[in-house]
Amino acid sequence: MSSAKKNVDKPVAGDLGEELEAFRKYLKNHGFRVTREREAIAESILRNHEHFDVDELFMSLRSKKPISKASIYRAIPLMIQSGLLAEVYLEDGHMHYEKVYGRELHSHLRCLNCRRVLEFSAPELAQVEKRICRQEGFKSVGNKFEIWGYCSNCQDEKK
Repeated sequence: MSSAKKNVDKPVAGDLGEELEAFRKYLKNHGFRVTREREAIAESILRNHEHFDVDELFMSLRSKKPISKASIYRAIPLMIQSGLLAEVYLEDGHMHYEKVYGRELHSHLRCLNCRRVLEFSAPELAQVEKRICRQEGFKSVGNKFEIWGYCSNCQDEKK
């Protein structure tokens, strides 16, 4: 499951060009300017297949282009709203994000010791979501499912 909002306007995922075009279309349709900074930030995010925080993104971008951290903070909500990016988890006061566009819906296992994040798919969770929403008369636009605990390596260390 993902925390990304479902976006009915988004085209089927494909290559980086299609993903960037989906972001441009979102910006234009919602009255935002398409700037070189926003495109550079989006491209960097869309090329990344790992979880990241703003500081990590800033460090990777600043070695290539002069982009401010403020620009990143302004671009990220737009990418979330467009359905390309999702907030994944908060750790050490920093939100971590991941690209969701074109990816299989998945959830996370977070190790409280080594901080490793493992991804897993559980299609049955979608059925549970639908059942609960139907029972409660609730319209879902997304969700986030996380399990906190200890990975097998950290369990072995404690023995």
